[in-house]
Amino acid sequence: MTDPQDRYRAPALDKGLDILELLADQPTGLTRAEILKAMDRSPSEIYRMLERLVARHYVTRSAEGDRYSLSLKLFVLGHRHPPVERLVSQARPAMEAFAKAAEQSCHLGVFDRGNLTLIAQVNSPATWGLSSRLGSRVSLMDTASGHVMLAFQSEERRAEMLAEHEVLEGELPVSDTELLAMLQSVRDRGYWEGDSPQAHGITDLSMPILGPDGHALAALTCPFIRRIDRHVVADLETVRGLMLAAARGLSLQ
Repeated sequence: MTDPQDRYRAPALDKGLDILELLADQPTGLTRAEILKAMDRSPSEIYRMLERLVARHYVTRSAEGDRYSLSLKLFVLGHRHPPVERLVSQARPAMEAFAKAAEQSCHLGVFDRGNLTLIAQVNSPATWGLSSRLGSRVSLMDTASGHVMLAFQSEERRAEMLAEHEVLEGELPVSDTELLAMLQSVRDRGYWEGDSPQAHGITDLSMPILGPDGHALAALTCPFIRRIDRHVVADLETVRGLMLAAARGLSLQ
């Protein structure tokens, strides 16, 4: 069976992207011979693609003409649309669909200056629910969102995040041993689920939004409230499935 990802292949585009990704890992650039060796392509097709990338200013050629490096064009393009705004615009439709199906609120948090900042919030469509204020600061250490962000990072990045952390008002102390055990549990499960450390009667569900490297870009979190009246809503298992689908749909993997 044909891989769905191969249905609409564009070989020329793939070659160009392969060159850009290769050069992104080479701060001093590469010669044409080194590019040919790394990509295992014919000289003619690589030469043509390199010339087009140079002509469009995505790649620069050294004055001697024998070494190619990335230009700043990708950096400029990326900053024409601020990353947070781009993330929110991508996430909001999925968050709204989740909230409607689950009849639960949800919010999106990103790491920011040692803790998390909530950059998007969607309320439950039901008559009541639990919501968090947009722009709120959320602790890295004692929240579902914080544990998810820490769990899905490289060891080096996790150490940097912990070094930046500043204690927030009301934050519960967490020992190093407790934190390591919690993060391992989150990695094993793939998400965070448990009683809220901040409020009784709430079950926090938090899922990572993963980048191409498998590290968390953001945390999608639902403070699940179990209804006990006659109104029929999705149970915790169903809500978990809905949130997993939303998080996976937003991840870049």
